[in-house]
Amino acid sequence: MCSKLIIVPTPIGNLEDITLRALDVLKQSDLILAEDTRTSGILLKKYNITTHRQSYHTFNEHNQVDTLIKTIGEGKQVALISDAGTPGISDPGFLLIRACIAAGIQVECLPGPTALIPALINSGFPSDRFCFEGFLPLKKGRKARLESLATETRTVILYESPHRLLKTLGQLSDVLGEDRPAVVCRELTKIYEETVRGSLRELCTWFEEHPPKGEIVIVLKGKGRDEKTKQ
Repeated sequence: MCSKLIIVPTPIGNLEDITLRALDVLKQSDLILAEDTRTSGILLKKYNITTHRQSYHTFNEHNQVDTLIKTIGEGKQVALISDAGTPGISDPGFLLIRACIAAGIQVECLPGPTALIPALINSGFPSDRFCFEGFLPLKKGRKARLESLATETRTVILYESPHRLLKTLGQLSDVLGEDRPAVVCRELTKIYEETVRGSLRELCTWFEEHPPKGEIVIVLKGKGRDEKTKQ
C-alpha cells in the first residue's frame, strides 16, 4: 500500500449518511486518526470496522504532525476523520494536510457530509454566491469580523455553539440590523432537526423562549439581496 493520507467525511448526525467508499477506505487503511476515538467508535462499531484508531485533535495536532508524516511516509495509508463532517472545516486537519503536501505525500479527500451546504440550501437564500465564516472569534478580532459582515452581499454561513447562540444573534442584530433575514438550523440530520426562520430580532426572541441544544448553523441573507433574486 502506498503512502497516502485520505480525508474521510463522517455523518453530521444520521450514521447512515456515510458513503460506501468511505466505509471501504476506513476498513482498508492502516490507521484511522480520529478527533475523539470514543465518538468515532460508535460509527466504526456500527459498520464492523476494526482498523486501529489514534487520537488526533486540536490539542495534540501540532505535536503529532512530524511523527505522522514519518508513519505515512513508511508506506502507510492513513485515514483522517473528525467527530462529524469533513476534517479541515472548523475541525483539525489543515496542519497535517499541509505537512503531507510539503513532504510529497499523496493527499486524497472524499466527498461527503458537511453541515454548511444543507443549511445553505435549506435557508432559501441565494446560493449562487456565499461565504463560510465558520466560528466567529471568541474575543480578539470578533468586533472587526462582525463589522465586515455588515456589508457582505453574499449569503453568510456561520457555525455556533448553543450556549453562545443568543449572544451571537444579539451582536449580529446590533451590527447588521435587527431586520436582517436569517435562518438557524439546529441538529441537522438528527431526530430533533429544526429550522427556524425570521429576522435577527425574531430569532433572538424565539431562542430566548426556547433555549437551544445541539449543533447549530446560522445563515444570514446578504446585504441588499432582493427577495426576487432567483439564485
